[in-house]
Amino acid sequence: MAIAEQVSRRSTCLRRHVGAVLVVDRRILATGYNGAPSGVPHCAESGCLREQMAVPSGQRHELCRGLHAEQNAIIQAAKHGVRIAGAMLYTTHHPCSMCAKVTINAGIERIVCREDYPDDLGKSLLKMGGVRLEVFKEADKKQ
Repeated sequence: MAIAEQVSRRSTCLRRHVGAVLVVDRRILATGYNGAPSGVPHCAESGCLREQMAVPSGQRHELCRGLHAEQNAIIQAAKHGVRIAGAMLYTTHHPCSMCAKVTINAGIERIVCREDYPDDLGKSLLKMGGVRLEVFKEADKKQ
């Protein structure tokens, strides 16, 4: 989780810094953070579209220039030909419904998140998709 937190520091989102790490057999396969796609101006330069439109957190995910950390980790693995079926995802925040759908179809079997996110659909999709979800506890840091 410490690595996901470190990755989140690269985020270019003005609202929330999220990091994600894909792992198999304790080996890091790919990382991702939330921010604008390659070549697209960062929100720090162009402003936050969601804030400009007063979109509440956890709603209307498509109204954003950025990609989510989970999406970017999966995209990086695909871009570099890294197989992630059966992987475990560490993420600083609970995946939204869009990321839940992507992780299910990518074959990710387990997600460990540090913080909740107000998206009940994401939670129910992960459950229906058979993805095991765990909330990272402070005591887990010692392991």
